[in-house]
Amino acid sequence: MEESPKGIDVPRVTSWFREQVPAAAPPLRFDLIAGGHSNLTYRVTDAAGGEYVLRRPPLHHVLPTAHDMGREHKIIAGLASTAVPVPPALGFCAAPEVNGAPFYVMTFVHGHVLHDRTIAEGALEEAARRHAGEHFIDVLADLHAVDPDAVGLGDLGRKEGYVSRQLKRWYSQWQQSKTRELPAVDRVHDALQKQIPEQARATVVHGDYRLGNCITSERGRIMAVLDWEICTLGDPLADVGYVLATWSHSSDEHPVNPLVPSMVPGFPTRAELLERYAARSGADVSRIDFYVAFSYWKSACIIEGVYARYLGGARGDDARAEIHEFPKQVERFAALAEDAVARFA
Repeated sequence: MEESPKGIDVPRVTSWFREQVPAAAPPLRFDLIAGGHSNLTYRVTDAAGGEYVLRRPPLHHVLPTAHDMGREHKIIAGLASTAVPVPPALGFCAAPEVNGAPFYVMTFVHGHVLHDRTIAEGALEEAARRHAGEHFIDVLADLHAVDPDAVGLGDLGRKEGYVSRQLKRWYSQWQQSKTRELPAVDRVHDALQKQIPEQARATVVHGDYRLGNCITSERGRIMAVLDWEICTLGDPLADVGYVLATWSHSSDEHPVNPLVPSMVPGFPTRAELLERYAARSGADVSRIDFYVAFSYWKSACIIEGVYARYLGGARGDDARAEIHEFPKQVERFAALAEDAVARFA
């Protein structure tokens, strides 16, 4: 008999499937395809070859305000009627007695998740890479065109003051977790705090929009946007700044990250992405350097927090080999943020 995967009560979850997903044909097979400290994702295959995806919180270290399965399900269900491609939501289970924690199920979407340049190079021809980059930014503009109230997402979060709240949140984390003084982080925070652009509108903000969180077809079409864990309402240009900050290109002399998929020849440049987004959305992107600086600065704060937890033994011995890289990454992102600040200060 095949061993049940951790995090799945096979008999009870199968019973739930019978009631909520009648198209599924038991017995069901559950294979973990993404895990760790984030939400757990399982590929579910039924006896007839049907394929589904089940998402649940991690087994340990669950934060009270994180890993909200009902919220994730609500987001993809709300976006189903829009131009934003999301996996079809099939059901949500709030009762912890079924599987020990809430979970939701969606349809499995076929395609490639472009986690890195090696996958991108093998999955897409060069012409398809350009199309993938263009459709990727088009989908972001389409997300920002969605009226949150019209699709039942108007209560995801506060609509005003997004950047100000983010600066406060991450600077507080920096102060609590910093392992040394790094004046660049303080300087950038102060510069950003003084020059926050007026938020023109409030939209659905993904928060981690990148090719690695999308399913892409071989022709370069975005088939589904995934991982809505930190999605909220706020300033759409924060998403755009994040895209530009994480989009290294093959033409870069000193790429921020040489391993990202956009490093493979064929993908559009950052300037092309920004021009296309502005044309499709009608947004004023004249102050985009602010949002790029904010993204770099936020990355420095996040990585420092991870580093502090590693030093505290949160990951045990398995993290020892990578610990020494974290201070360098924090310092580099802080320097990149200062460079971006210099372009608008």
